[in-house]
Amino acid sequence: MDLQSRLEELLALAAEIGLEIRREPLGGAGGGYCVLRGKRVLFVDTLADLETRYEKTLAALAPLPEIDTHYIRPDIREEIETLRRAR
Repeated sequence: MDLQSRLEELLALAAEIGLEIRREPLGGAGGGYCVLRGKRVLFVDTLADLETRYEKTLAALAPLPEIDTHYIRPDIREEIETLRRAR
């Protein structure tokens, strides 16, 4: 599966767990997760390259425990677990 498809899968997961997804130009840093006025928001930086957007999205979702109850492709799940072990 190509990186764009993997990113779209992560974004679908984010939507499933109730995150608002906002695609905005943020200077190329890749975006991230925050709580904004009580809403959980995942920012995706439209100026960042695909690899950076994927890595930032993966890092934003990894610490959220509710993703554990959703199906995640095994290769993506392994990347999440690797990030969790590194923390």
